[in-house]
This record gives sequence, structure tokens and C-alpha cells, in this order.
Amino acid sequence: MTTIVRFAPSPTGRIHVGNIRTALINFLMAKRAGGQFVLRLDDTDLERSTAEFAQGIIDDLAWLGLKHDRIEHQSARFAKYDAARDKLKAAGLLYPCYETSDELDRKRRVQRTRGLPPVYDRSALKLSDDEKKQLMAEGRQAHWRFKLSGNAVKWIDLIRGEQTIETASISDPVLIREDGSYLYTLPSIVDDIEFGISHIVRGEDHVTNSGAQIEIFEALGGKVPEFAHHPLLTDADGGKLSKRLGSLTVQGLREEGFEALALLSQLAKIGTSDQVEPRTSLLALADEFAFEKISRAPARFDMRELESLNAKLLHEIAFADVVDRLVALGIEAGEEFWNTVRPNLKKFADVAELWALVTEPVTPRIEEADYIADAAALLPSGDLTVETWGIWTAALKEKTGRKGKALFHPLRTAITGLDRGPDMAHLLPLIGAARVRARLKGETA
Repeated sequence: MTTIVRFAPSPTGRIHVGNIRTALINFLMAKRAGGQFVLRLDDTDLERSTAEFAQGIIDDLAWLGLKHDRIEHQSARFAKYDAARDKLKAAGLLYPCYETSDELDRKRRVQRTRGLPPVYDRSALKLSDDEKKQLMAEGRQAHWRFKLSGNAVKWIDLIRGEQTIETASISDPVLIREDGSYLYTLPSIVDDIEFGISHIVRGEDHVTNSGAQIEIFEALGGKVPEFAHHPLLTDADGGKLSKRLGSLTVQGLREEGFEALALLSQLAKIGTSDQVEPRTSLLALADEFAFEKISRAPARFDMRELESLNAKLLHEIAFADVVDRLVALGIEAGEEFWNTVRPNLKKFADVAELWALVTEPVTPRIEEADYIADAAALLPSGDLTVETWGIWTAALKEKTGRKGKALFHPLRTAITGLDRGPDMAHLLPLIGAARVRARLKGETA
């Protein structure tokens, strides 16, 4: 069986870390199985869905490298949903209800006070044709519910194991609103059947929904996919995501300078038995993917961990993989520069400041003038090499008796104006003898 999975966001906003974790699990599963990853834009909400948000989702997935094999728009498929609607009506499985939202809320409150589950009582099924006509004459518009069997629905979830939903314990789901528009359920199932979706992978908040949806699959004559419901994200302390964290968009993280693979590595590994470490390719993440590794416990998303992964990833990236990005920043640097500065990067954009350190004037910080004067006098003549720093500091140590921070730190601040930074042995040749000597004299150079 060909593995075909789908990621189905609604283009009513930008996608965030929770969305991406679901998309990533689907993508990795498909790639490991040699299958297909379908992007389906659930844009049946014509008022809230926009072309701008749809393009934003496409752009975000492209930046992450989650390339789809097929793209579909639900807004182009209403005729398919209408046909499914008519089929369910003809089978007596889709029935009209006329209660308002307030009336349904009152019913649920009464049920709770009686210690009963707030399940729809199917009173609409008892209405006569005359009563329905009277309600419509009053201006009531029907919403339409799918009639569940009341039986137990069972499946083997790829993450949660054996699952059972007693459909008698849940309300008949509303498939069509009063205004005739579809909720996501019916269009989603129609598409899953037609596109041959083999696995539905999504958050565990959909487990109960799956029980009802399996019955709709069967009512429409479609093959029921396999299901996998993954735990939801929490914050670093295991609590609900804060408003800010829950709305962390891919666009925002990209604009903050995070690497796509740092984010993907984190989302792929949190909540699994694997160590949370950066991976250098999506292929590596796909090769390591297995549902058996996913824990039943919530996955904790920590921004500090993302920042650490981002830095670790940059520290491992080869020059050949960043040369175009350097050029895009106006940095015409060689491999020696990249290898020197990458251990100090937290975000890629930090490289611009370090490039300025070796190519533009820097105001030195001379905190101990006599010591720096001695240092200037002992600096080896001629061009500076990676050996110069060791030779120079050895001579200074012998003359002054200094060692450790007292020996090295004043030199760094005088030459770079910074308290910390790249390895000085490799930095000196990049700055060049003329600039180093000028800065040791206190000159901006």
C-alpha cells in the first residue's frame, strides 16, 4: 500500500509551531516510506480564508523544506461535498436540527446539573413535517447532524495503541451549518477518500472526533485510513502554551533568524526517545523517524532549547553550505573566516558584526595602557599568521609574568573592542597587521 498523508491547514492565519509539528510528522513518515505528502488547504470558510494566508503557508513550508507532492484547495471541490451530503441524506444519516446556539447551551447546562453528559438528545428526529415547516416559517434555518450508530468504534492507533470510542456517549456531529456552509469534517473525509489518504496523523485532541469520523468514512463507502494521534505541545514547565508561545509562527521565527533545521530538529525530537540534538538534513530526520519513538506524554517546547539547537547547528555548518547566504549579506569571505567565526554564532545574522570586526574600523578599548604599550612593542613584525598569537602571548608572559585572563583579555578588548569573540589566533590574520598595530595604539582602525 502506498503511504499517502496530508497536512490540512486552514488559510485563516499563519502556521505556528503546533501546526508544523503535525506537518513534520506527516512529512517524515511519508519520506521514510517512500510515499506522498499532500498539502490540502482547508479553505471552505470563504470569509476568513485568504489567498495571502494560503501563499504564506506555502512559503513557510517551502522555507522549512517540507515540500508537498500535491496541493489541493477545498474551495474548488464544493460539488464533491454536495454529492456526499446528498448521499448521506438519502441514507437517512444526515438530519436537520433547528435549535439555536442558546437553546443548545441551555440543554447542555440542564444535563450537567442532572449529572448527565452534555450529549445532543436527538429531539430533532422527533419533529413532524408540520413542525419543521412551522419552525422554518418562523425563520429558523436547519443545521445538519450525522446520525451516529451508538456502537463502539475501535481502531489501533499508531501512537496510542488500541482505542475505543462509544458513539452513544458523544453528540451526533454537526456537518453543515445553518447558512449551508460545511464544517471541516465532511469535506475532509470526502477528500481523504478521493485522494487515497492512507494515514491520518494529527493531535490527540482529535481522538474522540475519530470515532465519529470513522462511521462517516464507512457511510460514504470509503476505506478508513490508519490513525496516529500525537500528544500536544506544552511549555517548558509542562503547562499549557502561553498565548505568545502558542502563536509562534514560522514567519516570526524565520524573521527572528532561526534556522529551519534547528526548528525541525527540535519539533521532530521533543517528546520522543531520541536525544534532542540538531540534525543537518531532513533526510537524517526521516531515516530516524518511527511512531514507536513518540511518547504518550506531552512534548515540551522550550525557546531556550531552540536557541541552543540553533547555535549548535550553525557551529557545524560547512562553508560550502553558507557561501551563498554570506554573499547575500554582502560578505565576500573565505572559508577561513567562516571557520573562525562560526563557533561564536547564535543566529546567522551575527556573522555581519564579526565581518565588520575584520573589515571595518573598530574603536579599541584600552584598559591598561602600559601593558598594551608593551604588547605593541612585542608584536612580531611582518604579516600575522595563526602562529603569531602563541608566539606573541608567550613573549608577553615572559616579560610581564601575566597569565590567563590578565594576559589575554586586555589584548582582545584593545584589538576587537569586545569582551569575548572568536579565537584570537585565527582572528589576528583576518584583521591584518596594519589594523592590529593601529588598534594597539588606540586608533580607530
